[in-house]
Order: sequence, then structure tokens, then C-alpha cells
Amino acid sequence: MQPALTLRQPSKALIIAAFAAIYIIWGSTYIAIAIAIKDIPPLLMAGARFFIAGLIMYLYSRLRGESTPDTGSISRISLSGVLMLFCGTGSLAWVEQYIPTGLAAIIVATVPLWFVLFDKQGWKYNFSNKWIMAGLAIGFIGVMLLFADKKSIDFSGDKIKLFSIAILMVGTICWSIGSLYSKYKPVMASTGMKAAFQMMAAGLMSFVAGFITGEHHHLDFGAISSGSLLALLYLITMGSLVGYMAYVWLLSVRPPSIVGTYAYVNPVVAVFLGSLILNETINPKQLIALAVILGGVILVSFAKEKNKL
Repeated sequence: MQPALTLRQPSKALIIAAFAAIYIIWGSTYIAIAIAIKDIPPLLMAGARFFIAGLIMYLYSRLRGESTPDTGSISRISLSGVLMLFCGTGSLAWVEQYIPTGLAAIIVATVPLWFVLFDKQGWKYNFSNKWIMAGLAIGFIGVMLLFADKKSIDFSGDKIKLFSIAILMVGTICWSIGSLYSKYKPVMASTGMKAAFQMMAAGLMSFVAGFITGEHHHLDFGAISSGSLLALLYLITMGSLVGYMAYVWLLSVRPPSIVGTYAYVNPVVAVFLGSLILNETINPKQLIALAVILGGVILVSFAKEKNKL
């Protein structure tokens, strides 16, 4: 059976490259999703993205001589993939029908805070560290500021916006839980095999959800623009094959709270590209909420790193 990559000592250059992938590439996927779902229903788009990327990764891993995990390992791998990709990223694709990419990115910026709250093995240290507790408090103040912004959530208008924000918040929690499950319930499989089965499981779940909700009735292959197809191709190659592989690998060699810091770079990239490409506007209150959330996340990360010195 293929040995897990966690047994090797990773190089600093490879770690830097992997962080660059989840910092920059994932920040751009918010825009790619918004473009892709203009012509492709979101859950079916997510299904195609994940299943195709997972199948490519599986075939590539097999060509490299890597063994297919046993049934029990596939079940555990698939569970983490459904939590992270179907519930987490799938919810992001769905809500981008109703809320701007910048606002979605601000909500996803809370991921490192959820990591701290749900990392049971780290509770003793986390909840006894005043800096981490302060970071959590500041981060959630930022979330409350975001929810208090009437321009972000118009209670007098279409309730779907409020529902979308709630769905995405649940999705970020599922992403964090799935990531921690993947971290603390390791399986004897290569990084490629783990990513492949996580993506294929999420892809299948997305297809099922898409058909249950009737998205296939709104899919017109002839009406799909080249822009949406190119965006989907970008999500498959850069967002999943490159970015997600880097994320899964980083979880095996670095603490989840540090890996989760991608969430305070992604919103900056997403807000900038949303304004540049999609002409989206982010109001001052949303920017203040983003700054407060990121301040809390940075404080938590600083406390974690300081503890290692």
C-alpha cells in the first residue's frame, strides 16, 4: 500500500508554493464560480467540477502506481470530502446566485475561527490562551457587524439573501469539521488518492442534490457560453487539481489553524477581482467587518505561532 506523504519531511519551497496556491488561486475561484453559474446551475456545476477533477486525479495516481485505498478508508475519505467540498464549497457555489462574491468571501473568512472552536484536541491550550480568546471575540464581533449591516442583509426584501448567508455560514462550519476530521482521522493513502475520492464523493453528492432540487430542468447545454465553460475548466484544473491538492497536503504537514489562514487572504483577492471583473461594490461597513474578522484571525494565528517559539 502506498505510504502516506506525512512520513516525509517537506521542503520549505514546496510548503511556500502550496500556501501560494491556496492563498491566490482559491481567492480567484470566487469569481470563477460566479462566471460559471451564469449558464450552469450551481450544484450541477459543482458536481461536474469535483467529479471530473477527482476522476483525473484518481487515474493520474493509478498511473503513478499508487494503490486504491480499502473500502473502510474510502468511506472515511469520502465523508471528509462531502463535508468540505459538497457542504462547504457546494454551498458557496449555490449562494453566489444571490449574494456578491465579496460578501461570500467575508463570511468564509471565519473558517480559522471555527477551526479553533471545533479542534477538540487543542481546546485545553486554545481556551486557556488569552490571545486566542481575544482573537475569537474580535472575529465574532466582525461577524455580528456584518449581520448588522442592513445593506448586506435587507430584511424587508427577498429573504433568500438572508437564507443564503445562513447556508454559507453552515457550510464554513462543515468545511472546518471536515478538515479536522481529515487531519485527525488519517488513512493509509497517498495525498492524490485522498483528494481523488474526496472530490468524486463530493461530485456525486452535488449531482444528486442538483437532480433532487430540479436543476437539470434549467440546464441548456446549447446556451452555455464559452465564458462559463472556461470558468468551469479553471475551477477543475486550478481550483481543484492544484489548489485542493495543495490544501489536502498542507493539512498533513501543518496545523489546521495555520493552514486555515488562507481565509484571510482569499477575501482580499475576491473583493479586488469582484470589483475589477464583475463590477461588484463592497460598502464601507462590509470592509470594516472584513477588517475586524481578519484582525481576529491574525491574532489567533499569531498566538499559535508564538507558542511554537
